[in-house]
Parts: sequence; C-alpha cells; structure tokens
Amino acid sequence: ASAEQALAHLVSLGHTRIGLILGPQGHVPSARKLGVFVRHMRTSPTDQSWRDLVVHVPFSMEGGGAAMTRLLGLGVTGVVCASDALALGAIRAVRRRGLGVPEDVSVVGFDDSTYMSVVEAPLTTIRQPVRAMGAAAVELLETQINGQSAPSEELLLEPQLIVRGSTGPRRPDT
Repeated sequence: ASAEQALAHLVSLGHTRIGLILGPQGHVPSARKLGVFVRHMRTSPTDQSWRDLVVHVPFSMEGGGAAMTRLLGLGVTGVVCASDALALGAIRAVRRRGLGVPEDVSVVGFDDSTYMSVVEAPLTTIRQPVRAMGAAAVELLETQINGQSAPSEELLLEPQLIVRGSTGPRRPDT
C-alpha cells in the first residue's frame, strides 16, 4: 500500500518518468515495493524499461545519492525511496546537480523519521502506523505467553502518505 500511495501521488502531480530507490536485494519490504512498481510501469505510458529505473543500494544517504545520480541521467522527474535516509541522499544528489526539489525532481521517502518535517525541503514520506504495529506485536506475544495459539498469517496495517514540500507538479518542460 505504501508504494501504491507514493506512486499515485507522483502520478497525480504529472510525473511519468519515476524512479525507485530500494534497499539491498532480498530485503522483503523492498521486494514488495518493487512488485507494485513493476505493475505500475507495465500499465504506464513510458518508453523506459522499469529495470532501468530501479536501483538497489544499502540504506544510507550515500546509497540514495549514488542511486539518484544514476536516475537523473535517465531523466526521472520523480523518485520513490524505500527510506527517509535514501530520500535525503537523493535530494542531496539533485541539488549537487544544480537542480531543485521539488521544482525539477519530486522525492518521496518512507518512514516519516524524526525531523523530516523540518529539513529543507520538508520530506513527503510514508508514515508507518508504529503504535498500531507495537500494540499488535504485544498482543500476539501475550497470546503466546498465555499458551494460546497465535495466528500465523501476516498482519498488514495501512500506512499514511504525508505530503510536504519535497513533491510538486512536474514542470511542463521536463
């Protein structure tokens, strides 16, 4: 749901050339975001292969910057990053190229980490329901401690898109 929200937001702003910066291959949340991205790209009118627009890197600002530098060479105007640290690195790379966020490139992060609302530009990000996740984990643990069988199916909770200043309409000339 988080990747769907991020992609829908960028598309609603007119972005068609969207990149994806993910954590290392084998990271399950990154693989899920990739699956959504592939489905989106298969229905999107673009001449670019989705494989070219996806970069796997370590979760760090440096990784985000290196990935964004590559994606800028492919002409992306929007990017979804699998963490806020990756997004901050991507923003740094955009600015080092002499471009602006969101004037030239829109950036979406993931996690709504502390201070993302006060960085320059305040980061549009996906907030995870941390309290609900913690409460569910405690409830499952208590169930097991009490000798009862805990459900084995995965529990998925709805994330929330937090729109801030790092995303904006695609410029007509890009």
